[in-house]
Amino acid sequence: MIPGLRTTTALGLVAGLLAAPAFAGMEEARQFLDEEIGDLSVLSREEQEQEMQWFVDAAEPFAGMNVNVVSETITTHEYESQVLAPAFTAITGINVTHDLIGEGDVVEKLQTQMQSGENIYDAYVNDSDLIGTHWRYQQARSLTDWMANEGADVTSPTLDLEDFIGLQFTTGPDGDLYQLPDQQFANLYWFRHDWFTDPEIMAEFEEEYGYELGVPVNWSAYEDIAEFFTGREIDGQQVYGNMDYGKKDPSLGWRFTDAWMSMAGMGDKGEPNGLPVDEWGIRVNEASQPTGSCMARGGATNSPAAVYAIEKYVDWLKNYAPPAAAGMTFSEAGPVPAQGNIAQQMFMYTTFVPSLVEEGLPIMNEDGTPKWRLAPSPHGAYWEEGMKVGYQDVGSWTILKSTPEDRAKAAWLYAQFVTSKTVDTKKSHVGLTFIRESTIDHESFTERAPKLGGLVEFYRSPDRVRWSPTGTNVPDYPRLAQLWWQNIGDASSGAKSAQEALDALCEQQEQVLERLERAGIQGELGPKLNEEQDPEYWLSQPGAPKPKLENEDPEPETITYEDLIQSWQQG
Repeated sequence: MIPGLRTTTALGLVAGLLAAPAFAGMEEARQFLDEEIGDLSVLSREEQEQEMQWFVDAAEPFAGMNVNVVSETITTHEYESQVLAPAFTAITGINVTHDLIGEGDVVEKLQTQMQSGENIYDAYVNDSDLIGTHWRYQQARSLTDWMANEGADVTSPTLDLEDFIGLQFTTGPDGDLYQLPDQQFANLYWFRHDWFTDPEIMAEFEEEYGYELGVPVNWSAYEDIAEFFTGREIDGQQVYGNMDYGKKDPSLGWRFTDAWMSMAGMGDKGEPNGLPVDEWGIRVNEASQPTGSCMARGGATNSPAAVYAIEKYVDWLKNYAPPAAAGMTFSEAGPVPAQGNIAQQMFMYTTFVPSLVEEGLPIMNEDGTPKWRLAPSPHGAYWEEGMKVGYQDVGSWTILKSTPEDRAKAAWLYAQFVTSKTVDTKKSHVGLTFIRESTIDHESFTERAPKLGGLVEFYRSPDRVRWSPTGTNVPDYPRLAQLWWQNIGDASSGAKSAQEALDALCEQQEQVLERLERAGIQGELGPKLNEEQDPEYWLSQPGAPKPKLENEDPEPETITYEDLIQSWQQG
């Protein structure tokens, strides 16, 4: 919870709205603006009221309708479900139930609706990682067509698509927009800035390793820093030099498909995703048809760079993270650095930042500034300039074609309400998951930036666009994603070696690709697998898959945080 933002006033507003008559339109809108939004909007009060008036008028044909939408459980969506949904209902008369469930459950519900044609939810906030799925299956409404045709009467004139920072990730190769961003967060390197700048600690590190302690640029430096801090006692507690998670759970799959492999250097050059081989190790041809995952078909999922990526993860989890981390999931591991005994984390999902800036935490100063900072994650030995550097989650509104038109229209109104310029700045202060350029540039974030450890500086930097979600090489995210956590879990637990686990993973991915190819349900956009041949053929070609390096531990390199921030500010 962000101090001063989620207050009893806001909760009282929601109670008042729920107790109000059916709906009172602008009367309720003005109360909402007075008590919840205030000055935290990029729009003037007059512009806010004009935008709210449009919602009141556009929603009139759907007054009394019950609409069901769903998203994963993170702070941003809790705010939408608990505050914005009741406000929208009171203002428009459309009764919105905004369910919060696990991310894996969201994907499962979406997959079930796509397979059965039964309307389970009227709209989903699902990751743009599914853009390859939506583009190929054509079961999600093209928002480009929707806004120009059937949905034109319920598309806000102040939506301002150009203000959204993530549309490139929700647009298919055909140029159509399939999803509207609702929240975004990146994976960034997290570290204890107070320890990294402590003169005694710095001197001791330089004496032991021969170079300056700073933000690691490569994995060699990260490993040295992890080794240096692990087992030390600072502020009366034992410190660990790494934090991660390893439980065999769906979230373990995201840990690796969320750009870990590209950070290691497994795929090809290309932004927002490696081409022709992406961060899943899937190769595509010039027609964007997936042609393989294993090295024998030109893929890289079981390549030397992929094995290196998994072996480093397992080694660091075992040697430098708290013992309990191996049995944790994504949601359990995220808040652990707030306890004050973690020196660094290779990548921190910034959706956890709200839980890391609460008053009274051992990682916070008395003046409300953090003792920690965020920076770009270091890259592995196989990484080359021009490759993807990290992951950015883009949870986006998606409306399937199986949803009846009237319900789709009502849900689309709600989706636009919770992403509108009227509410987005306030919502972003609560969840810190930026989607609009205007919000990022708002003066309130200039004021708050010193208390967010580099998050605002990152989102204002030109580097921001280099962090990206899963791209269009992945033809069926729900089916393929579940293979990752099951196989990586075998490596994490020690049941299989990294090579054995990745061999099994790439073979299973190709089995899915083969079934899709035989079924022909994705038409000319679906997989068309290459013939198998000696992997050495592909290893001798430029790009991925790449042959094993003689030296997987290059010279360590660090940079000061201050120099990094200056480079961001200079562009």
